[in-house]
This record gives sequence, structure tokens and C-alpha cells, in this order.
Amino acid sequence: MADGTPRTPIVAEQAADRLYIIDARNGVEQRLLLDWIHATSGDDEPAWASLDIEDGDHALPVDVLRARLGGAPSRQIVPLRVAWRIPGFDKERALKFRHLIFGDPRHPGPLRSRLILLRDRRRAQILVGEAATLDVLRDRFCAQTGGGDGEGAESPEFAGFVARQAALALDVAERGIRGTRYKVPRFVADGLRTSPKFRAALAELSEKTGRPVADLFREARPLMKEVIARPSALFLDLRARLDRMMFGGYAPEMEIDATELAKLRSILREHPTAILFTHKTYIDGATPSRLAYENDLPMLHSFGGANLDFAVMGEFFRRSGMIFIRRSFQDQPVYKLVLRHYIAWLLAKRFPLSWAFEGTRSRLGKLMPPKYGLMKYVLDAAHATGTKDVHFVPFVTSFDLIRDVEEYAAEQTGRNKKPESLSWFLGYMKSLKEPSGRIRLDIGNPVVIDAAPAPDDKRALETIAFAVAVEANRVTPLTVTSVMCLILLGMAPRGATAAELLGAIGAVTDWARARDIRLSSELESGDDAALSATVDTLVASGLLTRYEAGSENVYSIDPAKHPMASYYRNIIAHHFLDRAMIELALFELRDGDSGDATAAFWAKIDRLRDLFKFEFFYPPRGEHLAAIEAELTRIDPVWDRRLASGDRGIAQLLRRCQPVVGHAILLPFAEAYSVVAELLARAKPGDVVDEQALLDAALAEGKQAWLLRRISSEAAIGKLLFANGLSLMRHMGLTTDATPPNLTARRALLMELRGLANVMETMRLSTVALADRLPGSGG
Repeated sequence: MADGTPRTPIVAEQAADRLYIIDARNGVEQRLLLDWIHATSGDDEPAWASLDIEDGDHALPVDVLRARLGGAPSRQIVPLRVAWRIPGFDKERALKFRHLIFGDPRHPGPLRSRLILLRDRRRAQILVGEAATLDVLRDRFCAQTGGGDGEGAESPEFAGFVARQAALALDVAERGIRGTRYKVPRFVADGLRTSPKFRAALAELSEKTGRPVADLFREARPLMKEVIARPSALFLDLRARLDRMMFGGYAPEMEIDATELAKLRSILREHPTAILFTHKTYIDGATPSRLAYENDLPMLHSFGGANLDFAVMGEFFRRSGMIFIRRSFQDQPVYKLVLRHYIAWLLAKRFPLSWAFEGTRSRLGKLMPPKYGLMKYVLDAAHATGTKDVHFVPFVTSFDLIRDVEEYAAEQTGRNKKPESLSWFLGYMKSLKEPSGRIRLDIGNPVVIDAAPAPDDKRALETIAFAVAVEANRVTPLTVTSVMCLILLGMAPRGATAAELLGAIGAVTDWARARDIRLSSELESGDDAALSATVDTLVASGLLTRYEAGSENVYSIDPAKHPMASYYRNIIAHHFLDRAMIELALFELRDGDSGDATAAFWAKIDRLRDLFKFEFFYPPRGEHLAAIEAELTRIDPVWDRRLASGDRGIAQLLRRCQPVVGHAILLPFAEAYSVVAELLARAKPGDVVDEQALLDAALAEGKQAWLLRRISSEAAIGKLLFANGLSLMRHMGLTTDATPPNLTARRALLMELRGLANVMETMRLSTVALADRLPGSGG
């Protein structure tokens, strides 16, 4: 019935050896289905069994079905169900929250059913599921359960299996009229309990722990109820409505490439899949589920902490596909086993998973280091059950404006932020209604795992996570917001006229096209009206300022908004990293006595790579140096000869690098690190580093350095920036107890970081001086 074979048509001329399984919720549905059987079967007394095949934590009432499962192996089992249509629903999908109280109109009760039939009998559609013979069902039962208690007509396990197969066949038929978005898992607990692999795993655990298998089964039953999500069509519709409410301030349509969407549809249909989204706001986790719902893709199972499973909201999200996981379960082997086999069951049945592979939201804009927990659970499940060909699909959401950014900036600079509460939540939901521009979705190439690594293979896990991160970075597009923040932060405190800004945007987008970097629709098309509309949104939000009283409009970013603007710039910083390293190395060579300029250049590239290793994802050194060479070739095909020629060649290369962007990318990191290095350098011999106290002090010292203009922007003040700087210095061995050699090394690093900041200030002045040439510049 549910094995994908062509459905056997039911016609009166066929042999009468059929058994109809009627999936009826009440007497009204049963009467409708019996009338249909008598009208179409041609049998004088057709054989049938009626039961409500619910997916619950109880045994199905299959006594009548058991009594009628005898007969020849060729006997046809034909499942039937009533599908209740909702007028106009396919167009608007406008289910209301009142349906939580009165029930899903697709599953009306007896009274409601009668009223519907009085108004319009066509709303009751008869579904005929895929028929299967008893012989086929017995073979399938043995293959999926190992035979259970036998496949004879007297077997209650076989009767329950036949009923579940009938329901699954009807679900397939119902999706034909309602859509793939309503493909939800059914009878998961039963599937696990009867799975030979699950039973074998329990037997193995029994041997390890010395506990009887029966005890382990009893412990597993409530754990299944705790872990397994129970999505339904009603709650998927309500969740979709909640998603639409969250995106009320954005353009109604999310932008996505049709080819990428078609490729994702194919992957979801053919492979075990996990969609891993980048996490930059409270609401970006809703974009994959919204995409799936609006484009009739299978629903996504997401993950949440067990602490969120409370009262009404916990039930709402469990019924819309969320899997709640305990924070820690290392010493809970039965829980671990249930979770592992549940995840494997979902993968095997092509129910896609989804989570933020960074774990928490990014507070700096750039991609955070991946968290391995959920990925490890999935890979462990695939390894334990032999699941092959798992596809990890990177998923990037880009917003013109992110309402959380002001909160992130406050948190990073040490200001008090509002605690999360009901009033905070209501305020946040209200802020989402303010005009916020567009949403764009980009889907990366899948990272395909032919065979999952062993659970203790940490290196393989890190390699897979790194590959996902690199691909997510690759498909992150340049947007109007991120490019304007990059340009204006690079020129600050000077602003830019509209003409200068358009020229710089044009130069950056031309540079990006040459490197096959993705662009938002406004940048790709060069649509001035769309670009102006986005800029107006940014000005109205306060992120940008526009001075209109003079002869030309001038755009700038208020210094108080620099931490917010840096967030948007950091989203795309990785695209410019190789270029930034090249520029910074060349400016250092221009200002110093380099001797062998070529050797000095590559030494500086290696040093920059080492200094900022805690901020960016690098490919292996050989690949990275090849990428640097490729970028140099785009700048100047004869770069190697110019570099070898010394000062004059270096000056020629720098002229070809305009507009310069390196300072806009790397200066905040160098300045933030210098704050931490200065605190370490002040220590006296014998002092011990209290890392938390040092990070707290860095916030105060950073503010002082900004007021004294020892750092150029408040964008260099941030908890994560300081923490990454401290990680670098710990890696360099500079956080051990202060000794004279150690203090000397700390001061040397401080001077190096300040020297880099001075070089980048020179780069900024160079950009400002050439501002009038930007519209005509190449690069």
C-alpha cells in the first residue's frame, strides 16, 4: 500500500476477494465510506473493517480486523478514508487561531460533518489508498519488523501493521490533494518498537548494563513520548501563520533562485537531509520552515532545548515539528539510544531536519564557529543504523535590516540590555512590523556524507562542520545594507555624496561579479529605484543618516551607530578577506624597508593569517595562498614582476587596488586586540592572568581608548572581539604568569597591533583622498 507501486484500480469486474479497511473517525464518515463501497464494489456483501487509525500511545483496536485478515495470499486489502475539503483554502491557507479551540475543519466531528454535508456534499472526498495483497503485506511485515509475533491472521502485531500500512497509504493519497507540506511522520513509536535494529540495540545495551530487556523497553516508552514530535496539518498551518506575522515588516515575497529551490526539492525527495541555517537573528530559524511551507516542500523537524518544552508553547511547537532535547544525557543510555534511533528513523523516511549549526546567534555578524552537538547526534545516529548518503545543506538568510542588531551592539559594548520577558517579546514582535526591506534566501551545495564517521572520530566531525561553514560563507550575498556599511565605515568620519557612494557601490559590485560573489537583486540588476527604496528604509531606520540641506545629498553613519553598522559589514567581511590581506601587506611594504619584497609580502600574509585565525575560516594554507595569488592576478596579471621590482612596482599595485577596503575589514579586530594586549603588557612580573577580570576591564579600557581616539570607532569595543583577542594571545603563550620574557613578547605584540592600526589609518586616508575618483575607478 505504501511501497510506491502503482495503485490497483478498484472496479466491479475484478474478483470479489477484497477487504476494505475503513479509516473512519465517526459514524458519519463510516456511513459515507460504506455507501461508496456498496455503490462501486459490485459485491453483494463486501468485506470491511472500520477503525479510527489514530497515531497515539495506545494499541489500535484491531480485533475486528484480525478476524477478517484470513483468506488467500492474493486477497486485496483496500484502504478508504474521507478527506474534508475547505472552500478557498488552497488559495489563502487562512486557518484561524480559533481552530485551536473548535478543531481542525479537515477533521470535523459528527455534528459538524452533518452540517457540512447538508450545505455541500462535494466537500467530502473519498480517498482510495494504494491496495496491496496479503502476501505482499506479510513480506513487508517480516522485512520491517523481523516477523514480530508472526504474520498469521491471528497475530495482533500483524493486524496492527496492516492498519498502519493502510493509514500510510491513505496519507500518501491525501497529500495528492493537500500537498507535500503536510507530509508528517506517523506511528513513529510503533516503528521504533518493532524495528529489528532498535531491538538489537536494546539487547546489546542489556548485555552491557545487566538490566533485562523488558526493563529497558519500559524505560524507553515514556522517553519516546518525550522526544518524538507529533506534527499535524492544523499546527503546521498555524505555525506558518505565526511565521508570516514575524515577517510582517519585510517584503511579502522572499527572494530565492528558482534553480536552487528545484535542486533542494530534489535533495529532500531523494536523500536523508539536514538543513543547517546561519543564525543572525531570533527569526532566521523560521525562514527555512516558511520556505518549505510556501513551496510545498516536506516539513522540517527543528530542534529545541527541553527547557523550552513548557505549557502551551511547548505543545504548540512539538505539534508543529520541534524535537525537544535534554541539555545533558551522557549518563542516560536509554535516552541516548531512543534519540539516536528516532533521528535515524526520520532520516531514513526522508523527513528533513533543521537547526542553526552555529548554535547561538552571531553577535558580530560574521559566521560563528560551529557547534558540534546536534551534528554529532545526527552522524552518530547514521553510523549506528547504517544510514548512508546524508546531505547537509547550508542555508543563508539575508535581511536588509535585522531588528536584533541594536540589542547585540548594546550587549557587546557592555551596555545594559532589556532582559527577555513577556513585555520584551511583545515589544520585539511590534518592532518586526516596522518597514525592514527584503529577505533573500541562498542555498549552498550539500556536504554529502556517504558513510557517517565513527562516534569518536572528532577530526571527521570538525572537517564536515568546517565544509558546511565554508559553503555557507560562499553563498552569502552582498546586499545594499552590507556594502553601504562597508563603504561608509571605511570612509568615516567623512561621509560620502550620493555620486561618490554610487561610484563606490558600482566598483564593489563589479569586483564581486569578477569573483563570482553573489549579489542581492538590487545590486545585481542595477535597479536605481530598488536601490533608492532600500536606502530610504535604512535612513528611516536610523542606521544611515542623509544630509539634504546642501547642494548634494551626503550619507554617513553616526559614530554611535558604528557597532550596529559593523554587524552588517561583518556579514560579508569574509568575501574581502584575501583582498584586505593583500592591501595591508602592500601598504606595510610601501612604508617599510622590505629588501626582498616578494619574500616579505608572503611573510606578512602568513602573519596576518595567524593574527586573525580566531575570526575567520581559512582553507588549508596551500589553498589559501593559491587564492591569494588568484586575487593578485585579477588585480594585475603581472603582479609577481611588479612585486619583485620593489617600491615602484608596489606603488603600481596599490593604484590598481582602488578602492581600498582592507582597513574597513580588519581595523576593528586589530584595535580590539590591541586593547587586550595593552592590559596584558601592563602586568608586573609574577602577576597571574584572571581572564574574566581582564575581559571586564577591556570594556572599560576600550571605552577610554575610544574617547581618547586611540581606537577609531566603538565598533572595536566588543566582548566577543576581546575574547577572540585573548584566545589568540593564549594560543601564543602570552597568558601564562608574567615573566620578563613573557612581558617583552606581550609588548612586542602590542606594538605590532598598533603598527597595523596605523598602517590601516593610512589606508583610510588614502581612500578619503581618492573619493572623487571612486566613480571611475576599476579594480
